[in-house]
Amino acid sequence: MRRLAVIVLAAGQGKRMKSSTPKMLHSICGKPILSYVLSSVAQLRPDRLLVVVGHGSEEVIAAIDHKVELAIQEEQLGTGHAVATAVRRLAGYAGDVLVVCGDTPLLEAATLSNLVQAHRGAGAQATVTTSHVEAPEGYGRIVRDAEQGMESIVEERDATSTQKLIAEINTGVYCFESRALGEALSLLDDANSQKELYLTDTIHIIRSRGGKVSSFAANQEETQGINSLSDLARVEQVVLKRLRQGLMEEGVRFVMPETTYIEAGVKIANDTVIEPNCYLAGSTTIGSGCHVGPGAALYDCRLGERVRVSMTVGHEVEIADDVEVGPFCSLRPGTVLRAGSKAGTFVELKKTDVGEGSKVPHLSYIGDADIGKDANIGAGTITCNYDGIKKSQTIVEDGAFIGSDTMLIAPVRVGKGAVTGAGSAISKDVPAGSLGLERADQKNIAGWAARHFNKKDKKSERK
Repeated sequence: MRRLAVIVLAAGQGKRMKSSTPKMLHSICGKPILSYVLSSVAQLRPDRLLVVVGHGSEEVIAAIDHKVELAIQEEQLGTGHAVATAVRRLAGYAGDVLVVCGDTPLLEAATLSNLVQAHRGAGAQATVTTSHVEAPEGYGRIVRDAEQGMESIVEERDATSTQKLIAEINTGVYCFESRALGEALSLLDDANSQKELYLTDTIHIIRSRGGKVSSFAANQEETQGINSLSDLARVEQVVLKRLRQGLMEEGVRFVMPETTYIEAGVKIANDTVIEPNCYLAGSTTIGSGCHVGPGAALYDCRLGERVRVSMTVGHEVEIADDVEVGPFCSLRPGTVLRAGSKAGTFVELKKTDVGEGSKVPHLSYIGDADIGKDANIGAGTITCNYDGIKKSQTIVEDGAFIGSDTMLIAPVRVGKGAVTGAGSAISKDVPAGSLGLERADQKNIAGWAARHFNKKDKKSERK
């Protein structure tokens, strides 16, 4: 079995991105561009996997999520120089070398495997992956001889007007026999418009030295690279479509798939319905039988089964089975909603544990709180949990009933089965089974309304 080494080129700056972020680290559905390429090539189980880094190398290296060997390209002197930097680390290696650009995240492992097999089957020293496109501008053109054999690759800046009409392009994915590649790299020069060492020139060199060069046709969509933010947006749409399609095949229903943004780390079980305009990000997991949306944005959340969430923003929240959330609900980090509980309309929860069967139905802010089972938090209730220096905890025990418009001034505890009167400011613990009531005595002044409005009417007449 022939050995295989893979070189991933990830040293470029990506000037056309017009961004301080290294091109390889721009995100597609929550993962860096480079991560997709590494995932695909790793499936080939290569004997060696090398990544060439250069611009922003420290950031790029920190983001690599696979076991790789690193080759540092101190100066970016062209693609040929980048590959030569990696080949120096392959001293003594004999086998095939697959070269892939780090900015081609749509490449699939099956395509790369087929390329390697085609290269070996042809007995070639070099195989170039090509594609036919309607608009070849910006790409190197494939020049063929009279017998339609691969002759050379001409970069657009160096192409003649006739060559620019060629619709067959170089995709930047190659397979080489290691010795032929090393010899060709040693013969490169920078006699071109960019004064760089072009990897594409190795094709003509290998052919001129009697080596066999073949081509491998691939889908244009799969091989497209990313050179601008517009390219990034187009590629992300393809990734999104793949992610949604994969979930639909597993039994997830998207009511309007094109309106849902979903990141690569999200997991959704079958029989769940995703309504329009949802944003599902990070490590969010959603159990079976849930109904999410419309308008839900969930980041790193964990949902159990049969959960209903609408028009809600959640960050790092755990939601158990049979919970109802929203609409217009804000769930902040550290919040736990246990089985059968509810967080309703215009409710904000922060670092709060809501017990089984308990309800915070509407118009409340509850922060740094522990709510027991089967408690009810009345409309307009707030926890006064921050005194300007520290956060303090509120505890509401099982079966407690918090009256509407209650202020729970932490630290405070409302005991089991206790009740607070509507409009109370509770600053002392309420014992189990007790009523906590704090409000001024009401005074009724007879005849006040008639006297008040009569005065207003007379003033209006004088005007």
